[in-house]
Amino acid sequence: MNTRNEHLDPLPENMLGFSIVRRAWNGVRLEVTEFQCAGRVVHHLSNDSDARLSVVVEELGEHCEPRLREDRPCPVPYMPGHMLYAPAGMEVWGYSADTRYVKDATLSFDLAALGERLSTTFDASAITAPRLRFVDDRVWTLVRLLADAVNDPDPSTQLYGDGLTAAIAARLLARPLESRATVKKLAPWQLRRALEHLDASLPAHVTLAELAASTGLSQWHFSRAFKGSTGMAPYRWQLGARIRRAQSLLVDTQASLEQVAEATGFADAVHFGKTFRKIVGTTPAAWRKARKS
Repeated sequence: MNTRNEHLDPLPENMLGFSIVRRAWNGVRLEVTEFQCAGRVVHHLSNDSDARLSVVVEELGEHCEPRLREDRPCPVPYMPGHMLYAPAGMEVWGYSADTRYVKDATLSFDLAALGERLSTTFDASAITAPRLRFVDDRVWTLVRLLADAVNDPDPSTQLYGDGLTAAIAARLLARPLESRATVKKLAPWQLRRALEHLDASLPAHVTLAELAASTGLSQWHFSRAFKGSTGMAPYRWQLGARIRRAQSLLVDTQASLEQVAEATGFADAVHFGKTFRKIVGTTPAAWRKARKS
């Protein structure tokens, strides 16, 4: 866990401390910050060359509000699940009249680099207009899922996060017609090549960029077409393939659960067992016993 005390020295009044975790997917940087406070807090949110989406994931005390000026209340009333989109270079303050705890997830977008990776041009009005306390349940849910995955070392989390960031960018910044484009399926050769790449890479990390490049598509179109062809997102397919490989090891070898977990890219037997049970419906030990009895 990294801290950014260099940005908050000294701490704002009534802010007792904070911790921050950072991770990047697909060139989108995520910071999940937890603030401990005791009273009224006004916090300057620095912003430079990147557009930013900030989501209050959890709060205890008076509701937080984004402000364009330190001493001027937010003109938009509070709504549950509200978010802030700030274009590059826009100054913003976070304010609460009396807060105890805040968990915030902030995504920073290098729009030029992201547009190149996704092979798209973003909606000019969407990227330049600030949005204070706007509500979009789909985006909020995607950001929450991304924040929950920030510390997950599992190899499939790479594809998971790549897919989530692409979906967030599409929903938040894409041109309306493009974001609602009809989903097409992969051509048979494209699907075969993508699955071969996933199989050959198991159980290591695979990026969405690698898979898209193998089919000649942008990440944006590949994600939608892969799901249209298989019924699942790339990370779900990869996770399922790892479980299928684990099942083969459980039946065909005498390997311990720890050895099977290591061979299929899980952090340990506990993590492997939880994931196996979630997908298969029973524990690895019980599944093995049923098929060897």
